[in-house]
Formats: sequence, C-alpha cells, structure tokens
Amino acid sequence: MRVVPNSLHDEVAASLREEIFAGTMAPGSFLDEAALCERLAISRTPLREALKVLTAEGLLRHEPRRGCFVAEVTDRDLDEIFPVIALLEGRCAWEAARNASDADIAALEALHDKLAKHARAKRINDYYATNFIIHEAIITLADNRWLASVIGDLRKILKLARLQQLNAPGRLAQSLSEHLAVFAALKARDSDGAEAAMRTHLHRQREALRAVALQQKSRLAS
Repeated sequence: MRVVPNSLHDEVAASLREEIFAGTMAPGSFLDEAALCERLAISRTPLREALKVLTAEGLLRHEPRRGCFVAEVTDRDLDEIFPVIALLEGRCAWEAARNASDADIAALEALHDKLAKHARAKRINDYYATNFIIHEAIITLADNRWLASVIGDLRKILKLARLQQLNAPGRLAQSLSEHLAVFAALKARDSDGAEAAMRTHLHRQREALRAVALQQKSRLAS
C-alpha cells in the first residue's frame, strides 16, 4: 500500500485507524515501526506523527522505551464511557426530533428498513455498518458541533468493542427493536421520547458487551 504524500501523516493515521477498527491490528498488538515504514513506503517522521495522532485519540498506547501498542478497551473504560455517551447521544436524539424535516425522516426510514433486513438475515457486519450510519445521521440532525465533536472522540474508542455486543444471544433483534423505538419517537417529533429511547439503546449495548465478556470467560474456564 502506497500512501500519497498529501497531508501524509493524516493519511497514514487514517489508514492505520481503519486497520485497527477492522481488527487487522488486534488489541494489545505491538506496532513495528520499521515494518510499517517499509509496508507503507514512508519515512519514520510521518509515521511517528501519525502514531501521535492515534495515541491522542486513545486508539494506541505509548510505552516509553517500548513503543506503541493497539489500545485494549477495559471493563472500566466501558463502564465509564457508556453512561457519558448515552447522555450525549440522548441529547442528540432530543435535538434531532426538533430539527428533522419530512425528508430527513424519510431518509431515516429507508435506513431502518435496511437495518431490519440485515437483522433478519443475521448479517452482523452489514447491520453494524448501517447502525453506524443511523447514529451519524441523528448526530448530524442535532446540528450541535460540540456534541458531535465529543461523541466522535468517544465513538472511536467504543468502536474497538461495540461490534462484539451484537454476538450476544438475542442482541441483534433487541438492538433493532431499540432503534425502531428511537425512530418512532423521531417520526412523532417526540424529543423526550427520542432522548429516552436513545439512552436505553446505549445502556443496553453496555449490558450486551458485559454478557459477551462473561460468555468468553466461561468458555475459557471450561
């Protein structure tokens, strides 16, 4: 992969970020700078600037004299982040219900139809991708740049773990039901209802991740 030297460290950061989100770089794995420079056909300077960006975002952790490692999201991280993002995205849903036009609601309805099809077919990756677009659409409709900025930072961290929650038994159907409740409130222009439904959706994501972690521990112990 050859990176074009246009805002080079930003492009390198974007490339590595996608690899982290895709799981190509597993949580806890070491980033070999020499190997990365060779693979990306770049020098150490833009790579190190890119690593600083990803470290600031919380996607990497830097250890003195050892280098950079892909961040691992802990239970404590999730327990601390989910209540915050539930409040923030809940507020986005509240504002979106006030701002959404008929055309916006029609676009959201089409996205939810697509979400339902992915859920019925149990296409988890496609479901998650559409789910992400829906959340982004609601954040955009809120039209609050401060909310969008803070949520964007937190979502980068949660993206390292969120896909796992859809593997919890019954979670796919439950998630769809939650999304439809948010959409119903948005369509009714019910700001308080949309906020409450979004908060419930985010809190249940945390519960599902906890269930998946317990299942994994149980399998390892058996």
